[in-house]
Amino acid sequence: MDDYNKEIQKQNESQTSNNLADENTYEEETAAEFVAPVDYELRSMRESRGVQETNEAGAGKVWGYIGLALAILSLFTAPLLFGIAGIVLGFIARNRGASGLGSWAIGIGALSVVISLFLAPFF
Repeated sequence: MDDYNKEIQKQNESQTSNNLADENTYEEETAAEFVAPVDYELRSMRESRGVQETNEAGAGKVWGYIGLALAILSLFTAPLLFGIAGIVLGFIARNRGASGLGSWAIGIGALSVVISLFLAPFF
């Protein structure tokens, strides 16, 4: 066992002397990581407003489609009830990120309510 320890000690000494000789060769491996730039200012603005992209946009679309359906339904039956519900759900959809659907629901609902108010005296 003593011979084994002496052999290891000799190898360590030879490696140490080799390392001292190679000290100025700089044979080191370097690497760099490339990451897409992140716009921290935009992210912080969204977080401060409380906007969550995935959940809010999906929820806004659902409210927008329901509001649009009620607004279109208000053109044919119960314009005050369904028209006002379409307008309210349109505003909810716009606040949750579905501005197009929300705007259409608001517009069609408001049109239905206005038409019903002007045509009510004739029927």
